Amino acid sequence: MKKINYFLLTKSIGFYINVLSFISPKKATQKAYDLFSIPRKGKITLHSIPEILQDAEAVTLDFEGNAIQTYIWKGDETVIFLIHGWESNSARWKKALPFLLESGNTIVAIDAPAHGLSGGIDFNVPKYAEFINHVAKKYKPQILIGHSIGGKACLYYQSLYQNPSIQKMVILGAPSDFKVILKNYIVLLSLNSIIYKGLENYYLENYNLTITEFSGQIFSSNISTKGFIAHDIEDKIVAFSEGEKNAIAWKDSIFIPTKGIGHSMNDTDLYQKIVAFLAEA
Repeated sequence: MKKINYFLLTKSIGFYINVLSFISPKKATQKAYDLFSIPRKGKITLHSIPEILQDAEAVTLDFEGNAIQTYIWKGDETVIFLIHGWESNSARWKKALPFLLESGNTIVAIDAPAHGLSGGIDFNVPKYAEFINHVAKKYKPQILIGHSIGGKACLYYQSLYQNPSIQKMVILGAPSDFKVILKNYIVLLSLNSIIYKGLENYYLENYNLTITEFSGQIFSSNISTKGFIAHDIEDKIVAFSEGEKNAIAWKDSIFIPTKGIGHSMNDTDLYQKIVAFLAEA
């Protein structure tokens, strides 16, 4: 019954947007973008901060009128940034933190736009990269660790900004081709070609990138930093082939296939391998 209701809901929304596209294409495209980009989960309040984040120093930065919430576990001069994925927040690193804290490094977790306690209404990778860049100016990270779309944001960030302080990157379960994600969304709602073209133009006009260019594979090819990519072959959220694309394009990277841990990538053995990679000279 839930599957039937979900099917009817998505198709009803798609039908409404399609009808609107013939009356007001711009308004219909905006509604389609909002539905695609506004997270339904991942926000928290000051009264519901997860316990793992209560142990950190909470620092809020301002970026163009939006709050960027960060959590800091102070250590030595080496700084690690933790970049979470869609409809999540910095608490997603709960299982990884014990392994990373053993290094003695300083760890900075960042809530994405419209996630956690950060400001904003909508989310996309370029906005996330701007958040990362703003925080990087203050804390000067040497290591980026990103999960899922947060991993792709790391790839986009380093490809665009070429931050010379970044020495290593760890990318977990990250997608590559935005075109695939967008087409899946179009199919889910049965949206017409007017909306698809409108969304293509939206990203081109606002971020100067075509749908094809908005690719983790392309971003990876522009990165000279050492990389560690891991992806689960049973990932049901982001296909294993997406991780392979990023790994093939990234010249100085190693690729670790995992099995049985799914999209979360929470696994003791994997975290031990990550810590070993970060410790390498």
